[in-house]
Amino acid sequence: MGKTYKDAGVDIEAGNETVKRIKPLIKSTFNENVLADIGLFGGFYDANFSGFNEPVLVASTDGVGTKLKIAFLTGKHDTVGQCLVNHCVNDILSCGAKPLFFLDYFATGKLNPGVAENVISGFAKACRENECAIIGGETAEMPSIYLDGEYDISGTIVGIVEKQKIVDGKKIAPGDVLIGLPSSGLHTNGYSLARSVLLENFPIDKYFDELGKTVGESLLEIHRSYLHIVMPLIAPGLIKGISHITGGGIIGNTKRILPEGCSLDIDWNSWEQLPVFKLIQKVGNISDDEMRLTFNLGIGMILVVDKDDADKVLSLCSTEKPKIIGKIK
Repeated sequence: MGKTYKDAGVDIEAGNETVKRIKPLIKSTFNENVLADIGLFGGFYDANFSGFNEPVLVASTDGVGTKLKIAFLTGKHDTVGQCLVNHCVNDILSCGAKPLFFLDYFATGKLNPGVAENVISGFAKACRENECAIIGGETAEMPSIYLDGEYDISGTIVGIVEKQKIVDGKKIAPGDVLIGLPSSGLHTNGYSLARSVLLENFPIDKYFDELGKTVGESLLEIHRSYLHIVMPLIAPGLIKGISHITGGGIIGNTKRILPEGCSLDIDWNSWEQLPVFKLIQKVGNISDDEMRLTFNLGIGMILVVDKDDADKVLSLCSTEKPKIIGKIK
């Protein structure tokens, strides 16, 4: 008998087993707009957007970077999928859009159905929480591309916003206030630096009193979704601009939405940095400038609002313990 596909490293049966395991997870995200079952060559989503006068679709694609390395080291795979979905949700939320549907990509060298199921369970959980359907995806087994036990994930999200409610920062003006919403940790950025500092000095299961958890648990904190906090502020027109703090930090991301002639005045002492950032800076002897360039430092999203609306916005999202962290000048 000649060489088989399995001999070359691709196990069709493992793929079939994975599909069998994830079908109920994917179906748990379906809503009345999803028209096709799992297995066709494309996902169908009903484009009857009742309630919108001028619906605009907003799309984004992302991954979670080397945060995956922490999942590999800890053997915990059910949270990185949540991080990916929430990251994508926040990106389109920054334009004023709410999510409609999500498509995922999971690639590995040797397919382990149990690991794939755990990762995709994270996709499904976050999609349910964000009222977003998974209508398609790809699971790829590619021998020699990935190290044993490792994988990569990415996702594409499509959302919708009323044309007149698009949040694009064009109305931002000097005197506007920056309101910061707290992050849960590193979210999905800065992991290459964090790993080089922490994992070169401590085992992944090292417990720190100041963290209240292990290094691994702290680094795996789920990237928050701000959808249910921010969307109610968009409809009444309280938000002029939204910055999702990812790679590039607070300044790098917020500058992207500023009109010409505007700049940022950040009060770096207006909030308490999370313990994990203090630990990284101390152990790595990292400068303030480098920390600000790389990490969110405890602020996951910034809302730009008129100074006259600041108190109202702070009150409406008071459960999140928002902070005024600066202004536009």
